[in-house]
Amino acid sequence: MTFHDRGTSWFLAQLKPNCANIADKNLKRQGFNTFLPMEEETRQRNGKYVTAMRPLFPGYIFVAFDVARGFWRTVNSTHGITRLVSFGKEPTAVPLNLVSQLMLRCDANGKLLPPKLLKPGDQVTMTKGPFTNFVAEVEKIVPDRRVWVLMELMGRQARVAVEAHQLKAV
Repeated sequence: MTFHDRGTSWFLAQLKPNCANIADKNLKRQGFNTFLPMEEETRQRNGKYVTAMRPLFPGYIFVAFDVARGFWRTVNSTHGITRLVSFGKEPTAVPLNLVSQLMLRCDANGKLLPPKLLKPGDQVTMTKGPFTNFVAEVEKIVPDRRVWVLMELMGRQARVAVEAHQLKAV
């Protein structure tokens, strides 16, 4: 994945419902660079917690191409794409700085990496396990990458140890 190739700009394409993977595959097959940032999400289904990858921006994918060569019509007609986001008759480019900063926060597969630095006193949300979506406060960070958090449970404050990748800053 590259931030910028000569003559190309990044654009935002609106996806058809549940077609993120289809559109990504078809755009890459046609030779376009794409960027679909993903994040892990834990949800409760049928009484169990299930972790799955979901798009960071549901319904949208970033596509890089040279607008002067008229490739935007090809993108608009790709299976899985509804249309390119535009203000006027031609698609509007996404600022390169925005796309590059998003790419820096993702791994090679487009998975959003957790924030690096947490410090005592930070408010965090649990992203995995039975306390998913609970808000807690970082109490202490231990060198073995364990984080002690304080959370409100049944009217009392409880101290829980979790791994740093299970937390998301609020």
